[in-house]
Amino acid sequence: MRAIVLTCDRYRPFTEHMLLKYEQAWPDHPFIFRIPYQQLRPDTTTVVRQTKIESRRTEVSIRSTVLALLEDLDDEEMVYWCIDDKYPIQLSLNRIRSLFAGLKDHDLNGVDGLLFCRCRRMWEQDFLSGQTWQDHHGHLYLERRGYEQIWIHQLLRVKVIRYLFTQFPIDINFAKQMDSLKAQVAKPREHRLFVSQHNLARFGESTSSGKVTRNCRISMAKHGLPLPTAEDGEPGKTIIMGSARDELTFDPENPRLSSFIKALGSKLQR
Repeated sequence: MRAIVLTCDRYRPFTEHMLLKYEQAWPDHPFIFRIPYQQLRPDTTTVVRQTKIESRRTEVSIRSTVLALLEDLDDEEMVYWCIDDKYPIQLSLNRIRSLFAGLKDHDLNGVDGLLFCRCRRMWEQDFLSGQTWQDHHGHLYLERRGYEQIWIHQLLRVKVIRYLFTQFPIDINFAKQMDSLKAQVAKPREHRLFVSQHNLARFGESTSSGKVTRNCRISMAKHGLPLPTAEDGEPGKTIIMGSARDELTFDPENPRLSSFIKALGSKLQR
């Protein structure tokens, strides 16, 4: 499966970190990462040797980069959308693998997007349509009204990404601007996006408000990865998606209360 990565040359260390974390969290993942570059080819600089990479030279602008990564793909192709500002920490692999297997069996007909990290506003009814979809194992998925949490790694059909970015202005000054832009785009009703009823993943965020997050800084240092140039300032806050209130239902293979209590106790001790 193609994994579409939104990144740029400057943030190549974040891309390498993300690829490394996928190798650790999902050693047999099915992805071929399609990575854009302007001058610095990712397949000649990456420290990750086991991961398959397709490099595509693109323009600098965000909108042009995304559309160039999709230009030879059919609207109905399902891809894995993975911006390098996020990286996996823990995945409920049994459930997630079953979702990917469903693609081969055409079990996902009528589904245009699946997010398996239920966090933040995905717990609020205002962002859900009230409609549901059930996989062949009987697991429930809730339909999303719009593009909330579209930047977290997830399965999406090409047409969903393509439509969203064609609605954006040609010039986007900085990535954070896309948060407000996405809220101004009405999702076509026929584009059906879902989120898992129970949280199945934890992702770390790499940057926030122009600073490298504390969790990303620690993780990259642990793996001997340098920070991007000019990013070695004061650390930002810790940002983990799929934690806190989500830990109650997270336990990867068998959600239960004990994992939440254990995590809460650890935090209180600090």
